Amino acid sequence: MHFVLTLFLILVFPSFFIDYLFKFLIIGSAGSGKSCLLHHFIENKFKDDSSHTIGVEFGSRIVNVGGKSVKLQIWDTAGQERFRSVTRSYYRGAAGALLVYDTTSRDSFNALTNWLNDARTLASPNIVILLVGNKKDLEEARDVTFLEASTFAQENELIFLETSAKTGENVEEAFLKCSKTILAKIETGELDPERIGSGIQYGGAALRNLQQTRQRSINKPDCGCRV
Repeated sequence: MHFVLTLFLILVFPSFFIDYLFKFLIIGSAGSGKSCLLHHFIENKFKDDSSHTIGVEFGSRIVNVGGKSVKLQIWDTAGQERFRSVTRSYYRGAAGALLVYDTTSRDSFNALTNWLNDARTLASPNIVILLVGNKKDLEEARDVTFLEASTFAQENELIFLETSAKTGENVEEAFLKCSKTILAKIETGELDPERIGSGIQYGGAALRNLQQTRQRSINKPDCGCRV
């Protein structure tokens, strides 16, 4: 009976069992493979019939990060200039972002500064951004070297990975690496899930732990000496 009830709660109220919810963005120029990255991360397969995103697409997945259960709410934004005014509204309150360029497209790499400025201006001031060089499998068509992208990442204090949405190489690692950094900042106090606009929410499991900790603090006996 207990197992059936637990299974029911997991299916109907999944957030009851997670520790955190993180809001994620995927940003970058059109054609860099943002939707394919999201699709591979959610479905674990390549999206063959991918077309340019119109406005925003959404996906979510629960992952294990450092022993914590974290639900990622991921917003895949359109890379075309005509949608920028629409997609900018989704930056607000994002905890993490994948900034994606196409390793075979110099133009997509050159546009990174504009995308980065948008993210740091419009999203949470403490947003964690991971630079992703996608289409790593197309080595013969490479137009951006690993070294220059790595240098850009270092100069702008970004985490950096090259991925392939087609083969799946480093796709999961990109999301997990960004999530681990967010979690580390929560644990050091640099990020506060209770601050409005942080892009982070406590799940049911973390809330219960937080309430228990606070209750123990309230009930702790006063050991101070009284004269």
